[in-house]
Amino acid sequence: MTQIDLSNNSLSNQIAERITEQIIKGELKPGDKLVESMYAEEFGISRAPIREAFLLLTIEGLVEKIPRKGTVVKGYTELEIYDLLKIRMNLESLAVERITEQGADSAIISKMEDLLKLMQNEKGTSHYARLNQSFHQCIIEMSKSKVIKDMYARLGLPLLSIQHVSFSREGNIEKSIKEHSLLINYLKNNQMTKLSELLYKHNNDVLIGIKEKLHN
Repeated sequence: MTQIDLSNNSLSNQIAERITEQIIKGELKPGDKLVESMYAEEFGISRAPIREAFLLLTIEGLVEKIPRKGTVVKGYTELEIYDLLKIRMNLESLAVERITEQGADSAIISKMEDLLKLMQNEKGTSHYARLNQSFHQCIIEMSKSKVIKDMYARLGLPLLSIQHVSFSREGNIEKSIKEHSLLINYLKNNQMTKLSELLYKHNNDVLIGIKEKLHN
């Protein structure tokens, strides 16, 4: 039986986190059905928190409820995946424009450096994908734009599950670390044109990699 820390967060949040990890790692695939009784038995709890977890994941866009079938892992079409990645690229490009106008935030740069250290020591693709998401979130946060931050937040977990696929390709984590280091350097030295160009290439390479993965 899986152990749950009852002192932290609600049961539903913890169960949702567990299912999220299963989806990101590919243990649960698009179309797979989530069975309430299975999770209730695994965690040794009633079904009520399980239903709440399913609802949270539905709101996040990771699962969907289908009539006469139940709750299943949501699948994304090739076009939807491209759209998610392109929207991310555009929002981060807009964030860099705001940073160029307002200047970089040294406290956020320091946070990015701390994240990079963790990324350099992380070998697991699912944890690396989460650290990567937090790193890019710092760029969005530095824009100081509520509109950009709110729009980016809506990409959330679906984008995370897509990026995990990208980092599962051999050599991509090493490439990502080198580019993240350069991004920090450009921010610290106010080289915004180089920052913008590298960020575009960085994100476009992810898009190209996903396309190749989908067609292999």
